[in-house]
Amino acid sequence: MHSKSAKDLYKWVLMLAAPIALQNIITFSVSLADNLMVGSLGELALSGVYAATQIQNLLHMVVLGLGAAMSILSTQYWGRKDTESMKIIIGIALRFSVGTGLLFLLASLLFPESVLRLFTNDEAVLTISMKYFKYFRFTFIFFSITQCLIAAMRSVERVRIGMYISIVTFSVNVSLNWILIFGNLGAPALGVEGAAIATLSARIVELPLIICYVRFVDDRLCIRLKDLLRTNMLLLKDLFKYGLPILMGDILWGLNLATQGAIVGRLGSTAQASVSIANTVFSIIGVAAYGSAGASAIIISKTVGSGDYDLVKTYAKKLQILFLIIGVISGTAMFVAKDYIIKLYNISGDTKVMAAQFLTVLSVTIIGTSYQMASLTGIVRAGGAISFVLINDLIHVWLIVIPSALLAAFVFHAPPVVVFACLKCDQILKCFVAIVKVNRFKWIKNLTRQTI
Repeated sequence: MHSKSAKDLYKWVLMLAAPIALQNIITFSVSLADNLMVGSLGELALSGVYAATQIQNLLHMVVLGLGAAMSILSTQYWGRKDTESMKIIIGIALRFSVGTGLLFLLASLLFPESVLRLFTNDEAVLTISMKYFKYFRFTFIFFSITQCLIAAMRSVERVRIGMYISIVTFSVNVSLNWILIFGNLGAPALGVEGAAIATLSARIVELPLIICYVRFVDDRLCIRLKDLLRTNMLLLKDLFKYGLPILMGDILWGLNLATQGAIVGRLGSTAQASVSIANTVFSIIGVAAYGSAGASAIIISKTVGSGDYDLVKTYAKKLQILFLIIGVISGTAMFVAKDYIIKLYNISGDTKVMAAQFLTVLSVTIIGTSYQMASLTGIVRAGGAISFVLINDLIHVWLIVIPSALLAAFVFHAPPVVVFACLKCDQILKCFVAIVKVNRFKWIKNLTRQTI
């Protein structure tokens, strides 16, 4: 195999990253539209919806963890052109993903108030959250299936289907938001309940679209229902062996986000509304970083699976430069755009000031996110060093981030912006770890079996 030039490599990254980034832009644009429309109902409504969607963050991390574990292992098999092993791995992961969605749905049906009280102790906010949550919780099962199948398609470099589905989701969600939140076209004005129904409707529409694509359009895996029901004990063992550290890492990251949500929730509704705005803006501007990480993971996994380790090292060096460039551009864009975006919201002056402060913090930390996250998940983890990200996150989050934020908030009673900076400090600290780890190249490991 011949080494690609930097130009060819960056073109390959762009071909994979652009649809992933566009999918994320569209997905997070739905969140922004939700934010703006719900925000027009007032800060209490915005805080209520924010609290109700926090449990989704945990499910999101579990399902994405399953998808990442499946993708790394199956993409290495894609490098060997072993599609039969890939189909078995995808089927096993899908069954676990469906089971997870059902567990979250069951918990939210049996103990809805207990779940929501994890994220807010404000009775007024809780009342609004319950109105949103009674519909929103049914999205869990649809989300679990759709995201797993989209991850399966990424394993064979079919990245555009996720983007196309997101376009449909955006259209359905935003249209129904406009109709149901405000009572347009003769519909009743349902407020936050309307927003939840719109989100659920969009999730329901997604599912048949991805199923039809996987069954009738994709010609690389050609998955059939019987393929998804097959099990191979060696591949099941491998998925657990390599997938458990990824899954645990993403679950713990989800718990980290939930803990951060709980800390912010105790700083008051102004802080909660400000974080909701800041996180939504970060999600949209951060798509280039996440897109490049996703693309790099496919490239690195596939190349490791092919056995050309010298090429893997060449790619890793070139990709790090790209990650840094993307980080600087993203940080600059966020800092310049923050004041204009905040003006779109119908919020108080205090909330505008705090949201601007939070976005200023993020405009710095996104540079670190772009480099370290893409390097550690798009290169190190995808290259075979499965447990490293888990260990690194455990140390930074639970020994530095959460303790420093708790001390700042409840011992020193620091301003919310200081607490927020503590919650994001790991994005810079991890860069020093990433530089050393990536450039030692001890992470290159072929995870595939020669015979199944």
